[in-house]
Amino acid sequence: MKWFETKIVFDHPDKDLAVDLISDVFYDFDLQGVVVEDPRIEPEGGWPEDVIGRPDHYTVTGYFPDDNRVEKRSKILEEKLLQFKEKLGLIYTVSYKELDEEDWAHSWKAYFWPQKIGRNMVVKPTWRDYRADAGEMVIELDPGMAFGTGTHPTTTMCVAMIETYLKRGDSFLDVGTGSGILLIAAAKLDAGKVCGVDNDLTAVEIAAENLKLNGFKAQRIRVICGDLVEGIRETYDIVAANILSHVILDLLKDIRRVLKPGGVFICSGIVDKNEKQVVDAMGNIGFEIIEISSKDEWVAIAGRLTAKGKGHRAWSQKGDK
Repeated sequence: MKWFETKIVFDHPDKDLAVDLISDVFYDFDLQGVVVEDPRIEPEGGWPEDVIGRPDHYTVTGYFPDDNRVEKRSKILEEKLLQFKEKLGLIYTVSYKELDEEDWAHSWKAYFWPQKIGRNMVVKPTWRDYRADAGEMVIELDPGMAFGTGTHPTTTMCVAMIETYLKRGDSFLDVGTGSGILLIAAAKLDAGKVCGVDNDLTAVEIAAENLKLNGFKAQRIRVICGDLVEGIRETYDIVAANILSHVILDLLKDIRRVLKPGGVFICSGIVDKNEKQVVDAMGNIGFEIIEISSKDEWVAIAGRLTAKGKGHRAWSQKGDK
């Protein structure tokens, strides 16, 4: 398969707003990641010589698979950018570059460096060196074509909630596992039975490889290909889903079947405008909302499953910027 590297070079007085707006257009196409180049950020001292220095321009880059959707997606992207230009004064240029699959899988790696996620977890690409501080747990990761580096706010909030609510020996299910970051985090926190499911066979294979990289055997952790929880027959203490809002709403129809009474459901990938819709849907099927966290216009929600009927909101943590 070939891919199209779609790069937007832009200028706007509010750079962070522009990055969020452009990135959200890519995320609306279900892309799992974008590359952001920011001239304000310099590499930290002591990084190896091959690190890319400050870029010359602000850019957001996404990767479209070269299939029958690429023309329509490109048209929608350019229509959105034109709207940003007319309404917000965004100045931009768009360029497309065709990449072979191998080139695509490696083109973004120069931008991926070790980064702390959650409170004690550090995600480290396999091709980088990192010396862990006392108490840190290092997740070795090669996202490959799953393109899940673990550094997006939706993932970091998920990991922080897993650190909070997962107790030693708890069973854990990750719906939409991607490159396996949440599975590995749960395993490192001494979860008992651990399972991940993804509808993309490539992601399943990559997650399995990343589990091996971190020393976990297939006998302890299962990764299966399936549609949400359709093929799951067991129940779990913790279920996590770092996916999009409309998929979470679909998942909620079956969540009681796979989550133990009193169990915790952690969901992320929710844009802030959809927070109320997800919270209300969780409450209507018996969840007590125990935490809401937000970062960069993204929201993560944790709820505890109560008796059948309407749940309620216990408390929320807003403004986690």
